[in-house]
Amino acid sequence: HVQLVESGGGSVQPGGSLTLSCATSNYKYNTASIAWFRQAPGKEREGVAAIDDYDGRLYGASAKGRFTLVKDDAKKTLELQMDNLKPEDTAVYYCAAGTPKACGNSTQEENYNAWGQGTQVTVS
Repeated sequence: HVQLVESGGGSVQPGGSLTLSCATSNYKYNTASIAWFRQAPGKEREGVAAIDDYDGRLYGASAKGRFTLVKDDAKKTLELQMDNLKPEDTAVYYCAAGTPKACGNSTQEENYNAWGQGTQVTVS
């Protein structure tokens, strides 16, 4: 049973920082593609950033220059370090995993087959 657990969400003022963590268990961590998505109230879920099994990284337009993926192979976690947060970053953030063949380092959510429950980030 694949399990992804997000943590690190919370409330922060504009300009502040948060680090989200995605813990993977029972998953082929080193051979997976892992991504972060987010969904704001009333909006569709959007891809934030993704990493493949060759450490290829893709950042969405909203993340470039402000968010950074940090992979901890020993802990089997993928962190999303978020700086200079803006109110429009307010959303539920989800971690997802899938096979590199299907996902690569893309943020096309239909290709990801394992999802966490999400963690709330509020910027105000």
